[in-house]
Amino acid sequence: MNKLCELLQIKYPIIQGGMAWVATAELAAAVSNGGGLGLIAAGNAPADWVREQIKLARTLTDKPFGVNVMLLSPFVDEVMEVIFDEKVAVITTGAGNPGKYIEKLKSGGTKVIPVVPSVALAKRMESVGADAVIAEGTEAGGHIGELTTFVLIPQVADVVSIPVIAAGGIADSRGVKAAFALGADGVQVGTRFICSNECIAHENYKAAVIAAKDRDAVVCGRYTGHPVRQIKNKLTKELDKMEKENIPVEEFEKFGAGSLQKSVIDGDAAMGSLMAGQIAGLVKEIKPCAEIIQEMMA
Repeated sequence: MNKLCELLQIKYPIIQGGMAWVATAELAAAVSNGGGLGLIAAGNAPADWVREQIKLARTLTDKPFGVNVMLLSPFVDEVMEVIFDEKVAVITTGAGNPGKYIEKLKSGGTKVIPVVPSVALAKRMESVGADAVIAEGTEAGGHIGELTTFVLIPQVADVVSIPVIAAGGIADSRGVKAAFALGADGVQVGTRFICSNECIAHENYKAAVIAAKDRDAVVCGRYTGHPVRQIKNKLTKELDKMEKENIPVEEFEKFGAGSLQKSVIDGDAAMGSLMAGQIAGLVKEIKPCAEIIQEMMA
């Protein structure tokens, strides 16, 4: 049996990405029911919302699912308490080092899987007790690192003994095969699941992903130190202009604040942040999660 499937008690070695505003209980449950591991994205949401989502997911699936925690969230400590209380099967983390929470989470039976953009961070996460790592290439949507999936996966796989999950640029069975060839034990998929029937994202957001071509997922805000990949639109043009003019970082970030909610919930495809990976050009239709997973494993 695949070692990731064994670790997480799932049928297929596919994890759904923790996309803020997009990855709700509905999507997480659908992916878990399809044989993968669904994730609820905590994003910057308060702890009460995360608890409600966990409870809702449990009414929609009896399979394991997880929560993705943004370590930069102002509510991170309270969210970690909820995850511990609710005995969530798996937690994935982004934007920081989850080291100080690992011991407590693991004592409650939660598997801890950090997202890492480099070999050094992967080694550090293994040394502090992570159960697996998600090595994410710069092709991914949302917050990104520098290295591509193609070069990052084999280098991480060579230095850690825990399972390695490949992320960034995977949307079909070819990507899954390639990830395994590079040494991964599983894959994390984000952008492809935006265009699923069960995803609550606004139809305009889904339509933008489907309409995207190979060069439409651009990076904004490199100069802030927190670059984000999203589909180009009026917002990215404005952000690009601000960056070229070297506008103070606080002003740049203030201008972009709340733009993800605008696209996912309100359907503003012009001034909303359409976070998606470079693989968006390969996504052509909306389907049920179970069907997407079956095609990936075909």
